[in-house]
Amino acid sequence: MMKSKINTMLVLGLAALTLSGCKSLYGRYERPDVKTTGLVRDAVSDNDTLAVTDTAGFGNLPWRDVFTDPILQGLIRQALDNNTDLLNAALNVEMAEAQLKAAKLSFLPSFNFSPQGTISSWDGGKATQVYSLPLNASWNVDLFGTLLSSKRAVQAALLQTRDYQVAVKTKVIAGVANMYYTLLMLDKQMQLVNDMEQLTKDTWEIMKLRKDAVVGIRSTAVQSAEANYYSVLTQKTDIRRQIRETENSLSLLIGQQAQTIARGKMDDQLLPTDFSTGVGLRLLNNRADVHAAEMSLAQCFYNVQTARSRFYPGLNISGSGAYTNSGGMGIVNPGKLLWRAVGSLTQPIFQNGRLIAGLKVAKALYEQAYNTWQNAILTAGSEVSNALVKYNSSLEKSKIEEKQIEVLKKNVEDTKDLMVSSRTTYLEVITAQSSLLNTELSKVADDFSRMQAIVNLYSALGGGAR
Repeated sequence: MMKSKINTMLVLGLAALTLSGCKSLYGRYERPDVKTTGLVRDAVSDNDTLAVTDTAGFGNLPWRDVFTDPILQGLIRQALDNNTDLLNAALNVEMAEAQLKAAKLSFLPSFNFSPQGTISSWDGGKATQVYSLPLNASWNVDLFGTLLSSKRAVQAALLQTRDYQVAVKTKVIAGVANMYYTLLMLDKQMQLVNDMEQLTKDTWEIMKLRKDAVVGIRSTAVQSAEANYYSVLTQKTDIRRQIRETENSLSLLIGQQAQTIARGKMDDQLLPTDFSTGVGLRLLNNRADVHAAEMSLAQCFYNVQTARSRFYPGLNISGSGAYTNSGGMGIVNPGKLLWRAVGSLTQPIFQNGRLIAGLKVAKALYEQAYNTWQNAILTAGSEVSNALVKYNSSLEKSKIEEKQIEVLKKNVEDTKDLMVSSRTTYLEVITAQSSLLNTELSKVADDFSRMQAIVNLYSALGGGAR
């Protein structure tokens, strides 16, 4: 009687332990706590952080609403259709979908049909024909969620693959826009250099005429003016090289052979100037790479469940049916139907530490995935902060340079007038021209940096692809 009670208590205890363990085997992934406050620094203050409430959602705008240049829109569309990285990302999604379909079908029984036939004759006697048409079935009953957690892990992997496709799309859009605006910047700089080329050539000609006509004008003045002219020509050659390289890179990005890229003008571009960045959980959901890192975390979560489920018994039910004329000791004609069903329960006891090691590895990979996800969030916040500060600083510099250019243009005109009346030196004229050109080129570069900051901010907020 006592022995029976003990056995009953052991069975109840084992059942309770099994049921309590099942709770952790069938649970769904839930987003763990993660720090999202203060992700983005204020672009003006050195100490404060933004507490932005998302309203318009700059990152949620369609890319056509951000990049309104029709030529740029056509290039982006061409890149989305032809870029090899995007094409490969789409193929990765197809492979992940096929793997998910296989994971779903793993819940169903498997069937095999393997017909057999033999002909045998003993010592020249009459040939005996034996045939069998068997159909075998096997079903792995998912008692403790092994197949379920594996399927959910594959689902997370599919979402991660789709996120990668979205991230590539965002990267392609940003890359095309940045290269296009780079070409516009180089065109504007080329225009400025061409204007300065003519100005420095005129100065050189004036110096040569004055040397021949005015006593006291040294040959060094002519040499300096000539050297300044050649310096402008070298800048022109360098800009031409940069234009050709950028066109080649953009051609590759849109999936075509290197060629001239049609484009508009820098001064005609209209880009947004008011941004609602949408930080916090909005950033977590909108950034494809951040969401992909979280899907990797979810995949590791289900892998931990799979590793736990391997400690529990596995139930396999198999059956077979055959139409055969093999009747054991003799031949049966016509053939008869033969049926058989088998059920087996396997409980792991000692697996040389592989199950424990597998669970520890799965948990460690989960911790690594969590760290990677947290770092992806911080990286996204840093990229948004950098884009905002780049936009504001470029805008501020451009306004200052605009005033500086006005002063330098007046300075060039005044020094030229003074040179004619011999009240200034050739060095002041050359210096004024060089300062004007450098400042004009710098302003164009800062205007481009502001445009680039908008592209980077849009990309950092996960825009353009969803």
